[in-house]
Amino acid sequence: MADKSYTVRAARCDHTSNFEEIYDTLKQITAPLKSSWEKIEKAKKIVIKFNMMKLKKNIAYFEGRRRELVDDAVCRAVLKLLRDHNNGEIIATDTNPYTPDRTTPDEFNYGHHLKEFDVKFDDSNRAPWAVYDVPGGGNMFDRYILSGVFQDADEVVSVAKMKNHSFMGITLCMKNLFGLPPMAGPRGRVRTYFHHAIRLSYVLPDLAMITNPCLNIIEALVGQKGKEWGGEGRVCDALIAGDQITATDACGAHLMGHDPGSDWPTPPFRRDRNHLLVAAQRGFGTIDLNEIDFQSEVEPPLAHFDSDIDEAPDIIHTLRRTACEQGLFYQDRKKDMIDKYRNDFIYMQEGDVVWHGPDPSIITSHREFSGTRPGSALWLKLVDPKESEGERFEVYDKNLAALSA
Repeated sequence: MADKSYTVRAARCDHTSNFEEIYDTLKQITAPLKSSWEKIEKAKKIVIKFNMMKLKKNIAYFEGRRRELVDDAVCRAVLKLLRDHNNGEIIATDTNPYTPDRTTPDEFNYGHHLKEFDVKFDDSNRAPWAVYDVPGGGNMFDRYILSGVFQDADEVVSVAKMKNHSFMGITLCMKNLFGLPPMAGPRGRVRTYFHHAIRLSYVLPDLAMITNPCLNIIEALVGQKGKEWGGEGRVCDALIAGDQITATDACGAHLMGHDPGSDWPTPPFRRDRNHLLVAAQRGFGTIDLNEIDFQSEVEPPLAHFDSDIDEAPDIIHTLRRTACEQGLFYQDRKKDMIDKYRNDFIYMQEGDVVWHGPDPSIITSHREFSGTRPGSALWLKLVDPKESEGERFEVYDKNLAALSA
């Protein structure tokens, strides 16, 4: 095992376990992650991203645990474990899409856990922000606007829930990072800027490469089948931890019963490409379990998982094709677009600019706005003469070629 670059451990932890039992299991599975703890112990500033943001009244439970979010007991156990290794500055960060001004209330659903362990909170929807380049160049964009909290962060930790996702197939530690780009303020993007056909599968590896979490934990006491919100609860009785995000999620996907090396349109990747495969193809981690020092007390599948079918396959094919076509149409006519729509956001559909303005959040439903052209993608773009974000239009070329094949 010594020649393998990545280490992942999974252990059984009954969903009825008490806090001490959960903490002991986390301690057990993270103990072999020597590189993780070496980095954390040296760090002066650690940023942690929990998959826990939700209005209190909307938190769903299953078998006594949070069904869609990291459970309270696991959150506390992770914080205690970090404090066992580091007495310095630890900051949790997230974005809140659930309030009118997109900012996090003072009393949010896991804030009391942070206070217990002297962990501060940074609202990534609030300034200051900074621009971060993807190391070696982006998969979808060369740079992203994120909270300034990462500028002097030594290490990052991602703590996720085991769930299916209707767009990405699965949501684990890498998809958890989608909560980082700001949605509010003059420099923010609406979620649909990144979260639509084609882009998201490449954006997630970009965010992972920027933040490069040194410790990744998947909470699978209970999980959720079908989709990210409003799916079906599953008892999984497991906890997973790893020192590299792609490898950790690959093991998590394997334990869900999915092939981490599969790709669209193979379930659960019914709607878009497998973001873990995209990351591995870039050389950021691996999805090959033979290349991972992976030891597990539990066997797959932990429960029956799959993504929901919310659109017919031919509609998905059309959405993906037309998204690629709009991106390439914009690239070919960029000069004209800049002359007409400079510094505006535009929505394109079938070669037409169907909306433009400073705030695309006014369009809340793509399906409703599409009107008589259902299945034809609405492609959203900031018309920046400098193309500061560095969109990789070759992604559309490659996906369009694959779709045609």
